[in-house]
Amino acid sequence: MHLLYRLLIINRQISLLIDLRDSFKFLTYVSVRLDFRPLLLALRQAKADGTYSKLLIYLAKQDLLILDDWGLEPLDTAQRNDVMEIMDDRNDARSTIIISQLPVDQWHQSIGDNTLADAILDRLVHNAHRMPLKGVSLRQLQPES
Repeated sequence: MHLLYRLLIINRQISLLIDLRDSFKFLTYVSVRLDFRPLLLALRQAKADGTYSKLLIYLAKQDLLILDDWGLEPLDTAQRNDVMEIMDDRNDARSTIIISQLPVDQWHQSIGDNTLADAILDRLVHNAHRMPLKGVSLRQLQPES
């Protein structure tokens, strides 16, 4: 079967279109890539303006959620609860990619509360495929201007 993959990036949303030419079927996977800290701020704002449930539903419906810069700062109680809500909604239903410079063995500490950290990481890691990257950062390879 011949597969053609096209990736479209529009306003921070990524749509992966898979054209299955042999069967003439088109499948669309919609995903969203978010920086983790701004997402946490958006969740806090959504609680304040009454759109929290809508934002959680939006995140839960994404076929693929990509969270960038995970674990740069420790989470407070409200943020831990928010992350738990997101991961619980997505658990065994949708895919999540976590991008982090923090080694996985330090995620528990960055989340904080042991009980919530266990629950969040259980939902993230139990079916996870880890892809540790090695080598020099691409930012270091760019010439200085």
